[in-house]
Amino acid sequence: MVLRVLESWWAPRRVVRGLANMPDPVLLAVLMLAMLITLIAQAPGNARAAQLDPSIPLDARMGGAAMGAMFMMPLLAYAVAGLTSLLSRLTPWKLGARQARLALFWALLAAAPATLLAGLVAGLIGPGPALSLTRAVAGLGFLIIWGAGISALAGRK
Repeated sequence: MVLRVLESWWAPRRVVRGLANMPDPVLLAVLMLAMLITLIAQAPGNARAAQLDPSIPLDARMGGAAMGAMFMMPLLAYAVAGLTSLLSRLTPWKLGARQARLALFWALLAAAPATLLAGLVAGLIGPGPALSLTRAVAGLGFLIIWGAGISALAGRK
């Protein structure tokens, strides 16, 4: 799994195409793992913020982050995947709901290493150009992997 995540950064279409037969329970596990890594990535930044502004303690910050990452984001991810599937009907490349979920959930997991790096930068360095750059790399990596996954699963060459 780790090797596939790393391979997704240079050959995302091949990786997602190879995962096309992944069953739905495993897709849910991929999404939840991506959200757990996202939650862990938020810890250093929340610790820094709690140190700088003790009016909101770290446990409250992490509780809010857990609520967002583990409960709200999966619902949002399913909604975005469904919307992607619906919007694909307007194009020549039809994407089924399951394929849309696979492309999105895998992109979230594949971008997780960059998200962890951005979290470390947020905690150790704080706001600035380094944090902006690492967040941009994570976001751009996610978008590229997601787009490549959609392209691979929709049969686009």
